[in-house]
Amino acid sequence: MRVGTEATDQPAGSRTGSPAERKREQRGWYFYDFAVSVYSTSVVSVFLGPYLTTVAKAAADAEGYVHPLGIPVRAGSLFAYAVSVSVVLAVVVMPFVGAIADRTGRKKPLLAVSAYIGAGATAGMFFLEGDRYALGAVLLIVANAALSVSMSLYNAYLPQIAEPHERDRVSSRGWAFGYTSGALVLVLNLVLYTGHDGFGVDEATAVRICLASAGVWWGAFALVPLRRLRDRKVATDGSRLTMGQGWRQLVATLKDMRRHPLTLSFLLAYLIYNDGVQTVISQASVYGSEELKLTQTTLITAILLVQVLAVFGALGMGRLAQRYGAKRTILGSLVAWTATIGVGYFLPAGAPVWFFVLASAIGLVLGGSQALSRSLFSHLVPRGKEAEYFAAYEMSDRGMSWLGPLVFGLAFQLTGSYRDAIVSLVVFFAVGFVLLSRVPVRQAVAAAGNPVPERI
Repeated sequence: MRVGTEATDQPAGSRTGSPAERKREQRGWYFYDFAVSVYSTSVVSVFLGPYLTTVAKAAADAEGYVHPLGIPVRAGSLFAYAVSVSVVLAVVVMPFVGAIADRTGRKKPLLAVSAYIGAGATAGMFFLEGDRYALGAVLLIVANAALSVSMSLYNAYLPQIAEPHERDRVSSRGWAFGYTSGALVLVLNLVLYTGHDGFGVDEATAVRICLASAGVWWGAFALVPLRRLRDRKVATDGSRLTMGQGWRQLVATLKDMRRHPLTLSFLLAYLIYNDGVQTVISQASVYGSEELKLTQTTLITAILLVQVLAVFGALGMGRLAQRYGAKRTILGSLVAWTATIGVGYFLPAGAPVWFFVLASAIGLVLGGSQALSRSLFSHLVPRGKEAEYFAAYEMSDRGMSWLGPLVFGLAFQLTGSYRDAIVSLVVFFAVGFVLLSRVPVRQAVAAAGNPVPERI
């Protein structure tokens, strides 16, 4: 099937099209979240980390080291290092791809390429067995970086497919679609994983099937947005964009962002509080296993609970934003995050019920805070620079994701307590709250040259 690379003749001034055209594109747009969220849930959050570590240990020397490119790396650190390398690669590539997308107006072919590189790398994880740790690390780096690039392009469509008053709702529904697919496929994967003997496969094969199925799912459902989304023509001199010109465009974009200090202020606030969000998500399982002494089955069930409740949280907070505005709703979610962390500090060990309560609270605020941050930022992007600015948005998401884990690790190292480590993350939500509360969003929207919604 031809995904289409042509740009429509619709002028930039009428970017969103008629209501019927918007509805069609919005429905297609939702399905990229539906396609890609399975990778984040089943691959990154559940299966790949432990499995890749096992493969690396099988290849390790007597001291427990593997040697990719001749560099000694502890087998237990390989997964974390591969994730870090993927972040660096994504940060390097995203601005260049964003510049190409805005320069040519052809986001869709770039989205297709990045999506299928990521899906192909994920499907290739089926061949990760024995001592093939290097293959696993390379596939993880490629898939993670492709995910980041594709998400920056995907997010850049939001201002083009939704009017200002629609964006909170549209963004929230996108996140809800993603969490729905994540929960659905995780249930199917857990059925296969826990009952692998009944399916006639061993445990390692079951894990490899779960990993590869995420790539197949990603590639299959990516066809829906690639069929329904439309590119918009932009003014161009007809010249080809070379690598050098792309990086000069990036420099121009960074200079342009300095002309929008209120947009940068929001990005700074988002960088800080979202780092807190991402660290809670990544370290909750460590807190549950090491401090609360919970089983792996309990932790996976908690992840599934987060996915299910995040659907309702995203939709519910989207409705609150329509009534109170996105900024106030996000600020309320940061208060809820702070309260959740405070409650988590006092959870008793060996009590899975209370951990499920904590997971429920995380799920209810997780989807909404992320969805509304995306829609609020879409109002602060100057017209015609969506891909470049959303590349910066994605960079602020991925590029600083090491700071929260660093604080968490240092707190544990200094105190020896995971309870002190988890409560140390309150600072991210508190600082993010203060910075966001000081951003005059209506003024920021107007300064970006966009119409100011009635409620924001």
